[in-house]
Amino acid sequence: MSEKAVALGGPIVDRFTRWLLLVIALGVGLMAWRLLAGLGATTALNDGYPWGLWIAFDVVTGTALACGGYAVALLVYILNKGKYHPMVRPAILTSALGYSLAGLAISLDVGRPWGIWKIPTQVTNWNLNSALLEVALCVMAYTFVLWVEMSPALMERWKGGKDGFLKRVSDVAYPIVDKLLPWIIALGLVLPTMHQSSLGTLMLLTGPKLHPLWHTPLLPLLFLVSCLGMGYAVIVFESSASSLFFKRRRETEMLAGLARTLVPVLFLFSGIRLLDVVLRGRLGLVFAFDRYSFLFLLEMALFLVPAFLLLGERSRRDAGRLFHAAVLMVFAGALYRFDTYLVAFRPGDNWSYFPSVPEMAITLGVVAIEVFLYIAIVRLFPILSGEGKPEAVAAAG
Repeated sequence: MSEKAVALGGPIVDRFTRWLLLVIALGVGLMAWRLLAGLGATTALNDGYPWGLWIAFDVVTGTALACGGYAVALLVYILNKGKYHPMVRPAILTSALGYSLAGLAISLDVGRPWGIWKIPTQVTNWNLNSALLEVALCVMAYTFVLWVEMSPALMERWKGGKDGFLKRVSDVAYPIVDKLLPWIIALGLVLPTMHQSSLGTLMLLTGPKLHPLWHTPLLPLLFLVSCLGMGYAVIVFESSASSLFFKRRRETEMLAGLARTLVPVLFLFSGIRLLDVVLRGRLGLVFAFDRYSFLFLLEMALFLVPAFLLLGERSRRDAGRLFHAAVLMVFAGALYRFDTYLVAFRPGDNWSYFPSVPEMAITLGVVAIEVFLYIAIVRLFPILSGEGKPEAVAAAG
C-alpha cells in the first residue's frame, strides 16, 4: 500500500449517509428544542445527578475514544515508530471530530451555553484550584490544536484547486503551519495528558458518593492509561471499518504492530486496578456479588480478554480476532468511565437517573454527525493512505 495520503473520492451522499442525515436532522431538531425549552424539559437530570448521558458518554467517554491522535503521536513522535505515520492523519481526524462534538455536548449540558466564551477569556475570575477549569481549558485548547494539526491535509487540496480565497490562504498559511508543526505536536501531547487525568481527578471530589471499587487516589492514572488503550483500539476499529466500507486494502502490518503495543497497556491498566483494590483492602467488595461487583468483574474481563486474544503474533494478524479485540477494548474503556461517572456514583437513596428520550436521540445525532463528517472529509481530502479516485474528488469540488 502506498504511504501517500490521498482523497478517496466517490459520492458523499449514498444509502448509508442518507440514514445518517435522517438521524442528524432528528438530533439537531432536539438540540434546538433543548436550547429553547431548557434542561428541565428535555433531560432527566436532577439535583442528585447534575451530569448525565451527555457528560458521561459524549464527553468523558467520547474524548477518550477520540484519543487515537494522542496515542499514535506518542508512538510516532516520542517512541520514533515512523512506520505508523500513515495512521497519523486518520487518527487526528477522528480526534478532532470527537473533541469538537464533545464540545457541542458540553454546550448542550450547561445551563447557559452562551457564557462558555468567558471560560478562556475572563482570566481574573479563574479558580486555579479547580480541576474542572483545567479540563475545560485543556479541552478547548486541544480541540484547536487538533484542527491546526489537521489543517495541512485540508490545505493540500485547496492549494491544488482552482484559484480563489481558500487557495490564496493555503499558499500563505501552509509553509507557516509546516514550520510550527513540531511545536504544535508537542502541545498536542501535553494537553490530553493533563485533561484526561483530570477527568479522573474530578471524580475524586465525590468522596464517599462514589463506590469504593471506583473511588481511588489512582483515578487520574487509571483514566490516563485507559484513554491510551481506547485510543489504540479505536484506531484498529477505524482502520478495519474503513478498509471494509471504502473497499481498501487492509493495513495488516501496522495493525498487528499496533495490537502489540495495545497488549501491555491493557495489562498495565488491569494490574494497577487489581493491585489498588487489594492494597486498599477492597477485595471483599469484588466478591460481594451485588451489581457493583458484577460491573467491576465485567470491566476487568473486558480489559483482559482482548489482551489475551492478542498475545500471539498469529492472533494479531487475524483480521477477525483483531477487530473483536478492538471492539471489546472500546466497550471496556467506555464501561469503566460510564460506571465511574454514573452507575457507581451514589448521591443518595432519593435520587435516580435514566436518560430521557431526547438525551438519547441527541447523543445518537452527535455520533451520526461525527460519522458523516468523517466520511465526507476522507472522500474530499488526503487523509487515508492508499489508492484514491482523484477524478471523483475533482468532480466533487
